[in-house]
Parts: sequence; C-alpha cells; structure tokens
Amino acid sequence: MSESDFLNRKILIIDDEKDITDLIETVLLKEGFKNVYAAHNGLDGILRCRHESPDVVVLDIMLPDIDGIEVCKRIREFSYCPILFLSSKNRETDKIMGLSMGGDDYITKPFSPREIAFRIKAQLRRQQYAGMKKANNSCVIEVSDITIDSEHSQVYKNGDEVILTAKEYQLLLYLAENQNKIVNKEVLCDVVWGEDYIGYDNTISVHIRHLREKLEDNPSKPKFIITVIGLGYKLVNK
Repeated sequence: MSESDFLNRKILIIDDEKDITDLIETVLLKEGFKNVYAAHNGLDGILRCRHESPDVVVLDIMLPDIDGIEVCKRIREFSYCPILFLSSKNRETDKIMGLSMGGDDYITKPFSPREIAFRIKAQLRRQQYAGMKKANNSCVIEVSDITIDSEHSQVYKNGDEVILTAKEYQLLLYLAENQNKIVNKEVLCDVVWGEDYIGYDNTISVHIRHLREKLEDNPSKPKFIITVIGLGYKLVNK
C-alpha cells in the first residue's frame, strides 16, 4: 500500500463534544489524512459507519443517547474495522469491558490528540500487514467442523456462519494459523492487541471463553481451543 492509499483511509470519530471531534480531526488532517468524519451521538455514529464504511472508528463511551459499548456491539454486527474507545474511566474493569465487547484499543481522557493519531496509524498498519499475509496464504483454513474464510473475515461451524467480534476473530485466526502449536499469552497479546501482556490476562481469558461458547459443542469441556496450563493456548485439529 502506497503512502497515498494509507492516508486516504477513512476515519470516523463519534463523540458528543464537538470541541473534541474538531481537535482530533485537525490533528489527523495535519498528519495527512484526507477522509475524516464525525458524528455526535451513538445512533448517528452507527448510521455514518454503515454509510461511510470507515477503516477506523474512534468512539467515546459516554454518549447522550446510547453508550459507546452498545454502539460498538451494533457496529460489530456489520463491520470488523478497528474501534478505539475514548473514556474518562480508567479502571481496569472498564478497559476489560470495552475490549471484550469488540474494542481494539482504549484511550483515557485527558489524552494527547497526537497519541490518538499514532494509535490510529498503528491499527491501519496492522490491517495492512494482515492484508499482506492474507495475500500470500490460502484464504480458507479448516479445523475439523470449523472453517475460517480469511478473505472475507467469516467463520463457519458445520456450514453455519458464526458471528465473532474483531478480537475474537483475530485470536481464532492466529491460533488457526498456528494450529496444534502452543501459543503463549504474551504472543497473543502482542499480535491481537499490539500491547504488552501485563494487565491483559483477564481480557484474553474472556475472549477465549467467548470463542469456546460460540465454537465448541461443550464449552466447559473444549475439544479444539485447549488451555495448556502455565504455557498458553492451542487450537487442536483432530
């Protein structure tokens, strides 16, 4: 992807404070981005997301109509684009909630607009890397009755589509690309979240549990997504 293509990616900011959307937009335009959009409540944000198909969404958790968590859940019904949460809440439980609901990053207020620009670029580069990997590998991975279509970011079990959040999908895809191998949590955290592992143990566990609930016949006795105590996780292809 050329620098021009990179800077033509679409970014949607959903925040009810116009001063904040204007500030972020100004910084992104200075960084060279051409397509920056804004919405000032949750419902308008969802509609704008459907219409514009952004490559990244910056989403405030506190909105006047529906909260950002609900907005994230509704966006995840039709889009896998990275979602960066903005919030004045900085407790670990709040971050885990946001990330487990399908968010890709969590930024607390007050924040540096340049930091947001940096994090947006990091998400776009991760997408670019994933696209390059996809182009060089087979688009379909099969693990027993689970099929992963990486070209269209779709997952099927016994032929029926299974709806996953972006993070659940990324976790599953990485485990499938390394099936029958133990993958430690530090690696999963780095690949999927782009962050150091410290503080992410519960977040990873929640996502693994959700994957089992959606893909295993008996989630309490998983056959495919196996925990290797003290080491990490393994996707077993029997």
